[in-house]
Amino acid sequence: MALGLVPLTACKKKQPAATSGHAEPVQTTAAKTEVDTALLGPYQPLPTQAILRKGEPISEEQTALGRMLYYDTRLSKNHDVSCNSCHQLDNFGVDNKPLSEGHRKQLGTRNSPTVYNAAGHFVQFWDGRAADVEQQAEGPMLNAVEMAMPNKAAVVKVLKSIPGYAKPFKAAFPQDKDPVTFDNVTKAIGAFERKLLTPSRWDQYLEGEKDALSADEKEGFKQFIGAGCPTCHTGAYLGGHMYQKAGLVKAWPNQKDQGRFEVTKVDSDRMMFKVPSLRNVEKTAPYFHDGSVAKLDEAVKMMANYQLGRTLNDEQAQSIIVFLKSLTGTIPTEYIKQPALPKSGPKTPKPDPA
Repeated sequence: MALGLVPLTACKKKQPAATSGHAEPVQTTAAKTEVDTALLGPYQPLPTQAILRKGEPISEEQTALGRMLYYDTRLSKNHDVSCNSCHQLDNFGVDNKPLSEGHRKQLGTRNSPTVYNAAGHFVQFWDGRAADVEQQAEGPMLNAVEMAMPNKAAVVKVLKSIPGYAKPFKAAFPQDKDPVTFDNVTKAIGAFERKLLTPSRWDQYLEGEKDALSADEKEGFKQFIGAGCPTCHTGAYLGGHMYQKAGLVKAWPNQKDQGRFEVTKVDSDRMMFKVPSLRNVEKTAPYFHDGSVAKLDEAVKMMANYQLGRTLNDEQAQSIIVFLKSLTGTIPTEYIKQPALPKSGPKTPKPDPA
């Protein structure tokens, strides 16, 4: 369970020139449906292979171990919360709750983001406090509200008490004399997550299949461009590559969470959050760092208003949403199948009864 989002904290650093506070009207003429290829320059298709760690290969043995650990609730104090509890792999990597439930049904303070495609982001969590998915994997296990393990040693103790984990750890980290370590736990989970990719018809379009998108989806992309969304939502992930202030043009309604400032204590970081990816945004409601908005059309309009100083009517917002739905990808169903987990041993710590 991570404290990071999915959808729409889009924004902009510099407002594009406009003669009014409204986006341009939707064009539906068939002759105008094609997209100028110059507009596609800031976008790239998803990687087709794993998003690699710098300097370290990812083996099948590591991803197999990571898959087991991702689903194992015994990495939590009460043996009832796993990574998949909040980042449900058969549900586009989210639980569709504003705030996720952790240890003893406690709620976090930020919306849990999708784990799909997240390994390609420049940092992890809404406030960027983790550099990569391996470092991010540490947080939930040791967080008192989430999985509530008291320390790293407690995690290792549980795993070493389960006889069936000895072999997969050794296979994943054959050079290590003692492979069952907390560092290797996070490396394995990270290795598994680095292959959680969801290519969509948008990728086919970027690769030259011009019929991969419908005329309405192409018009929606033009609306997306015209509204100013690409100032923050570009690249292979349409986000996930920068920080931006929530409430750039107009003060954000919820000022309780000050974002990256909570980490750095630097005034310029107040209300700064990682810009989330828009991939699978149709499926990852509710939206924003606080999970406060349930409907995608409302989120799109809020982004235009608070981040761009623009007012979108219903037709314009719906046109953008038609494009955003083309970003819904294919879940790798075989890769994410829950494996059989090793049975607990006689010395495996029991759930906390309190």
